[in-house]
Amino acid sequence: MECIFCRIVVGELPSDTLYQDDEVMAFRDINPLAPTHVLIIPKRHIAFLSDLNDEEVSIVGHMAGVANKLARQEGIAEKGYRLVVSSGEEGGQVVPHLHMHLLGGRKLSDRLC
Repeated sequence: MECIFCRIVVGELPSDTLYQDDEVMAFRDINPLAPTHVLIIPKRHIAFLSDLNDEEVSIVGHMAGVANKLARQEGIAEKGYRLVVSSGEEGGQVVPHLHMHLLGGRKLSDRLC
């Protein structure tokens, strides 16, 4: 298994896990871009957002719901936060496993990530 996120899901690599259920997992980014920087991933390997089929598309809504819950838990919900999903190399995706970034805890620039 070469996917770093899949290795985290199975416990092969450590993570600062904040949430998990049968479908998704959330953990702190090891190279944070903001005071709060959490990654939310599906436990099942889906490489890119563009790979989602009609039956899988609901996972993104579930990930957003988890992000909202974590934003409240982390104390950033009231002031605001950013959710980022990149797809593909030209979209800026570095790890080829679908993931959502939850960023907050400071004023973020008006520019997109």
